[in-house]
Amino acid sequence: MSEVVRPAEPAQPGHQSFWLWVMCLTGVDYFSTLGYQPSIAFEAVGMLAPLATVVLVAVTLGCALPVYRKVAEDSPLGQGSIAMLERLLRGWPAKILVLVLLGFAATDFVITKTLSAADAAEHLIHNPFWGDMPDVLQSQMGVTMLLLVMLGAMFLRGFREVIAVAVLIVGVYLALNAIIIASGLVHLTMHPERFSAWLMAVESGNWHFEHEGEGWLAVAAACLLFFPKLALGLSGFETGVAVMPLVEGHPDDDPAQPAGRIRNTQKLLTAAAIIMSLMLLGSSIVTSMLIDPVALVTEGQAANRALAYIAHGETGLVLNPLFGNVFGTMYDLSTVTILWFAGASAMSGLLNLVPRYLPRYGMAPRWAEAIRALVVVFTAINLFVTWWFDARVEAQAGAYATGVMVLMSSAALAVSIAEWRKRAGAWPGRVPWPYILATLVFFYTTVAIIIEKPDGIKIAGAFVVSILVFSFVSRLQRSTEMRFEKFD
Repeated sequence: MSEVVRPAEPAQPGHQSFWLWVMCLTGVDYFSTLGYQPSIAFEAVGMLAPLATVVLVAVTLGCALPVYRKVAEDSPLGQGSIAMLERLLRGWPAKILVLVLLGFAATDFVITKTLSAADAAEHLIHNPFWGDMPDVLQSQMGVTMLLLVMLGAMFLRGFREVIAVAVLIVGVYLALNAIIIASGLVHLTMHPERFSAWLMAVESGNWHFEHEGEGWLAVAAACLLFFPKLALGLSGFETGVAVMPLVEGHPDDDPAQPAGRIRNTQKLLTAAAIIMSLMLLGSSIVTSMLIDPVALVTEGQAANRALAYIAHGETGLVLNPLFGNVFGTMYDLSTVTILWFAGASAMSGLLNLVPRYLPRYGMAPRWAEAIRALVVVFTAINLFVTWWFDARVEAQAGAYATGVMVLMSSAALAVSIAEWRKRAGAWPGRVPWPYILATLVFFYTTVAIIIEKPDGIKIAGAFVVSILVFSFVSRLQRSTEMRFEKFD
């Protein structure tokens, strides 16, 4: 006999804030990818990075944003797309699907932590002032693991994200990025020969060290084909929905369907998407046209820290009199801080996953209810994943993108099913074509990432199998427990 699966009841926050401030909680995850996204984009498509980023921006604003605006409308309590699918399906198939998606969500959160820590370490060890630190803190692996252990220790003592702190961190980080990008764009307008050189490289087909293709048709095909490699720039939407309970709505809002909170969350998602789109496009332009390509590839001085490379004045160009080691160090500290908070946000997400779903299925082992035990387990997993990937940012990009895109695909699918059920009439009129298109785009992106870098599906598979095995073992043990004590 199948049972109706009830969505989790999220805890109601004691304080709600203006949507723009809450956006900064999403921003510590979403905007922090600027620390490594420009380098990853160049590594993937070379000089085509600005054009491929245009495709990424189109997918962000044309697919991801409409889907998650609808998720906010249909799941206003912050449960997200997993809870939507849970409601749309019934019985054990729904539970199994949720458990599988939890595996991919765990992959997303774990790699967010390890990749963020690795990129923070990259910024630290390349800072000229860091050279005075002890030798043990000069290795990428050592600094990354230290940051992860410190994050775990902080959660063991108790850690709670504060919106005011997030606003400060995101505000400073975006301001510094805006200065760097604007300075680069101004320099390009004053030195059009750099744009001409970039355009010539693209037209001649010499736009990548490993790939080539002459003519604009080949360029367009390459941008569409390699776009999935830039999918990290789509992260953050699921977090944007998860923070809904913190968004201030209208005093007359219906608790079950708070229209004011829904509208404000949709504003939050839209603002975050537009800001990130502008930053991604601007950063890809300045890094592709102002930094020596050799410096951007793996092991190059600008690898995984392209904007920091500009901030330190390492391009050899006079872009801004502020740029140098002092300004660059300010940027490094800001980047490390926001990456740290991205890891904290991911840890919070992990600690919410198990208590939200598994206990309701009777599938959570007793130790999973203890936050400290979960922190220790997840920190150990983070250290293992870091060792597995040798603390390399680019090596973890595929695994991170896999988790992100599976969740986005599930969101698009959930919205498509929900819209189909809301409509009546003949099937051509019932089909929500825009959401179907978004679903197809996300599925294509997911499959392309898995084929290119299967590490993500391996890690997600390990999480899925672990969750299923532990869950069913726990369920089996609980089914044999004596739960009756006495008659009243």
